[in-house]
Amino acid sequence: MTADLSDLTGDYVLDPAHTRIGFVARHAMVTKVRGAFTEFEGAAHLDGSDPSRCSARVTIQAGSIDTGVAQRDQHLRTNDFLDVPDFPTITFAVTAVEPRGDGEYRVTGDLTIKGTTRPVSIDFEYTGNAVDPMGNLRVGLEGSVTINRKDFGVTWNAALEGGGVLVGEKVVLEFDISAVRQNE
Repeated sequence: MTADLSDLTGDYVLDPAHTRIGFVARHAMVTKVRGAFTEFEGAAHLDGSDPSRCSARVTIQAGSIDTGVAQRDQHLRTNDFLDVPDFPTITFAVTAVEPRGDGEYRVTGDLTIKGTTRPVSIDFEYTGNAVDPMGNLRVGLEGSVTINRKDFGVTWNAALEGGGVLVGEKVVLEFDISAVRQNE
């Protein structure tokens, strides 16, 4: 593992086989539904000497949403939630990276869901790096952020008999990243 982050400077792509982009939402006010997006791509430029020069963009295929329940996934793809026919992608474009100390970074960017773009700051932890058996340098990051889905036009809900709602407004977005440096 490289100790000097300047050794990590370069262009990277997400490894979809070893990266997870997931979410957690409250259901019926008593439990949580967990899911992930299975189709996405992303590219980044890391500058270990000057994090302010880092950039990244991730594009998620909204239709790849997977909670493990086909009927629920189909509903999430409709206009009630993600409206996949009209908005097939979710994007995150990094606008700033701020070191927070001890391998932690605040990554700010523009998150677009269902055609609505809002600034979001995600706290990431650098989990390390390694050279894999094929000679590729990999960098790991983990992060999460809580958003209000209504801020992105995802407003559908149903009232519960005893009060409350079926789907919570807050959604935790989770990122377990494995990025591979590209040869120059």
